Amino acid sequence: MVELVALEQAAARQRVKRAEISLKQAETMLDESCGLAVGLALCGRIRAEQRRAKAARRRLLQMVPPTSLR
Repeated sequence: MVELVALEQAAARQRVKRAEISLKQAETMLDESCGLAVGLALCGRIRAEQRRAKAARRRLLQMVPPTSLR
């Protein structure tokens, strides 16, 4: 049972990390000069990635107390 919890926590940490990396990539792409349509699409992607990262962090915190994440 303990191994299952540890596996779920590791998967949750990976989801958080992937969401944060994807968000950084979208923000970097937005910093590059591009057209208006591409910029608007990237803004939508950034908002979606922010929601995804926040949801992943929330799920992780439900499993692990904040003090043990460090």
